[in-house]
Amino acid sequence: MITQFSRSEILLGAEAIRKLQNSRVAIFGIGGVGGYIAEALARAGVGALDLVDNDVVSLTNLNRQIIALHSTLNQPKTKVAEQRLYDINPKIQIVCHNCFYLPENSADFNFAEFDYVADAIDTVAGKIALAQQAVRANTPIISAMGAGNKLEPTMLKVADIAKTKVCPLAKVMRSELRQRGINHLKVVYSEEPAITPQESEEKTGKRQTAGSVSFVPSVMGLIMAGEIIKDLINGVH
Repeated sequence: MITQFSRSEILLGAEAIRKLQNSRVAIFGIGGVGGYIAEALARAGVGALDLVDNDVVSLTNLNRQIIALHSTLNQPKTKVAEQRLYDINPKIQIVCHNCFYLPENSADFNFAEFDYVADAIDTVAGKIALAQQAVRANTPIISAMGAGNKLEPTMLKVADIAKTKVCPLAKVMRSELRQRGINHLKVVYSEEPAITPQESEEKTGKRQTAGSVSFVPSVMGLIMAGEIIKDLINGVH
């Protein structure tokens, strides 16, 4: 019988599609990276997704975020993504968590319920807490390193955090995780030296607003989704 996953089944096999349909993945951060993770997982047939974000779609998201349209401006990212994903696969199960993941609210999430976790958030404290919680629950996790101020998607790599280089965020994460007894974390990072951004009129609360384009965070998100899909199919834990 022809289904919307028939082309995937030709490549992956019926058993792989079954595994994906029985999997639940939590995506923390539904922005430039996380939006593409969610889209790719839904199109691959992952049966259940938890979407975690407390932001709304803004004008400056239009240049790179798959859920950002003029028609979705000022709407919660989780709800926009939810509507889009249901339109892709009406049978998918989605749980929206309208909050920013922080160490303070980490206990609100039971990682034992997830088959995989995707970290696409920006804060170091949150990323560390995600890694710690995943390790405690023995839940596979993949983490996005810095995608801002980069222009070369071909320099993105998948690696253990211990083997990363060039990326300042990966360096900080590596050090912080080691202090907490975590020596391994699957990440996607870039070996491209960051470009110094020009001054911005946008007020983000940061000392300097990072620049970004349509073709780096999207590729990072798709690489992460690909790793998640392959690991789910192969039973990597």
